[in-house]
Amino acid sequence: MSAWSGDVVPGPHDEHEHGHQRDTPKDPTSPTSPLAHCPPDAWRGEHSRAPEFYGFVAWASTSVFFVVYMLWALLPDKVIVGIGVEWYPSREWAIFVPAYTVVLVLLTYFVYFALALYNTPSFSDIKSITDSRAHLPPPHARNPYFKHADPRAIPEHYDIPIGLVNRVVHEWDQERQSGG
Repeated sequence: MSAWSGDVVPGPHDEHEHGHQRDTPKDPTSPTSPLAHCPPDAWRGEHSRAPEFYGFVAWASTSVFFVVYMLWALLPDKVIVGIGVEWYPSREWAIFVPAYTVVLVLLTYFVYFALALYNTPSFSDIKSITDSRAHLPPPHARNPYFKHADPRAIPEHYDIPIGLVNRVVHEWDQERQSGG
């Protein structure tokens, strides 16, 4: 039996009198193997260095773009024209672009929150109480909530219907209001 496929490995002192080995657990306190179910992936050899190059190009181009942006935003017109640049966008865009970016980020958070509220069912909708994944007992089955009478029985796990929860939770309120 392979060390990867089972929970037991023959030990050196685990031989019967006829020379056959018997399987013993690897760890006497645990019935499962500490090893993975399957062997690790084989070494794939050399991998592409393309992500490194793409990352460097992205970093370098972002840095160059930022430096050019700051020079355009802060240098006087005479210096920019002296460098040889004859046309460039209006300086007000140095303020508009960061401002629009901040507004866009805030708008993204607002839209995400609004969509979450829009997709939330109302309190009167049955979807706010239960959904298609609820594990309810079959309709014609014996009531699983009566199984508590048998001291040895553990009832199967079900989602409790909201009507039963309301009756149990609010029974004390009704008794208190009736004076009982």
